[in-house]
Amino acid sequence: MTGLAAFRGELAALAAALIWAIASIAFTRLGRRLSPTALNVSKGLISIGLIGLTLGLRGVGLPAASGSAVWLLGLSGAIGIGLGDTAYFASLNCLGARRGLLLESLAPPLTALLALLVLQERLSGAAWLGIGLTVGGVAWVIVERSPDPGLPRDRPLRGLVFGLIAALSQASGAVLSRAALSTTDISPLWGTLIRLVAGLGVVLLWLLVKPPQFRSVGKEMGQLRSPRFLSIVAGTAFASTFLGIWLQQTALKFAPAGVAQSLLATSPLFVIPIAVALGDRVSLRAVLGVLVAIAGIWLLFWRG
Repeated sequence: MTGLAAFRGELAALAAALIWAIASIAFTRLGRRLSPTALNVSKGLISIGLIGLTLGLRGVGLPAASGSAVWLLGLSGAIGIGLGDTAYFASLNCLGARRGLLLESLAPPLTALLALLVLQERLSGAAWLGIGLTVGGVAWVIVERSPDPGLPRDRPLRGLVFGLIAALSQASGAVLSRAALSTTDISPLWGTLIRLVAGLGVVLLWLLVKPPQFRSVGKEMGQLRSPRFLSIVAGTAFASTFLGIWLQQTALKFAPAGVAQSLLATSPLFVIPIAVALGDRVSLRAVLGVLVAIAGIWLLFWRG
């Protein structure tokens, strides 16, 4: 491959990061009305419907894939989406978007290590340096001392535990997806559907064994009867889950797991130009963090 086609995995990861940067703000606000579990179920159901509609309109049939590949994608969804997303939303509710994203930045190095151990996916020294600079720059931006607006409840210990569970789940899910997608002809869109169905299945099974929680989530989702609220949740699900995870799977199919996950974690960088456009002041520290991360991104693209 030549030109931009050679970097389609990396470009897909950056596009997903941009989408998730915007979505994280929406999810924090939605968390005031929906619990993490209700939010996960809502966005999962909407996204599965959208993907099914897309596959039907495109006339795409079932993929010719081995049972092991489908099983790996299903396990990836159960861990990365079913467990990981729920833990991430819980972390956002306890810590806010800024600190929640900081803990999520642990996912890239964990992904690279797991890929090395499980897939024997060895990265060059330049790639490891790129991961370090990218994650370091992102963390530098996140730990700005500016207040975290819209923080519902500040529960640091609980948020830390959920954040670590989310990061490890994301790393494990990414490696499992990479194992399935890099060795088969399964399209990223089908991979997204399989992961979402598995992730939602785990959440629903957990709810079924906890009737009070099931009833509570059902009552919360009754808010979706409001056309306005439904449109907000559906729009956020379309962007973050339908498009975001589709791009994530594309990244994991065409780029090494550690590299893809590092680029996927650059969401906080995209908040900077959004803040400038809204008239907010950006500190020199944030600008330096962005420059460090850009240097890391450059190394990940040109790692040779």
